[in-house]
Amino acid sequence: MSRVCEVCGKGRGLGNHVETRGKAKYLGGVGTKVTGITRRQFLPNLQNVKTTADNGTVKTVKVCTQCIRSGAVRKQVKAIPFRVSHEAEPAASFSKKPVLNKTGADKTGAKKTVVKKTVANASAKKGK
Repeated sequence: MSRVCEVCGKGRGLGNHVETRGKAKYLGGVGTKVTGITRRQFLPNLQNVKTTADNGTVKTVKVCTQCIRSGAVRKQVKAIPFRVSHEAEPAASFSKKPVLNKTGADKTGAKKTVVKKTVANASAKKGK
């Protein structure tokens, strides 16, 4: 059976497709009328999923999305996840900018020259 979930056995469901016309009463119309009822099928949302069995073999199965979301199916691991080695050597240290203290001198004692830009007052210029 091609349209059945291989895990839970969910298959097609049968129902009605109801055709209506007219404007609803709450929208100001005279109400909707049923113009036709036909039979229809509700099909499950099946996906092809590669799974790994207990013995390590990979098999493709048709599974519904509810089984995938609930964890009833374990997907195939395509690649081993990235692992950080704790025995690796530390990365090369990059040169850092010198840290300045409050006086403007770095750790070696050399003073850093700071140029301050002053903004002239516009009203003072008008008066001169």
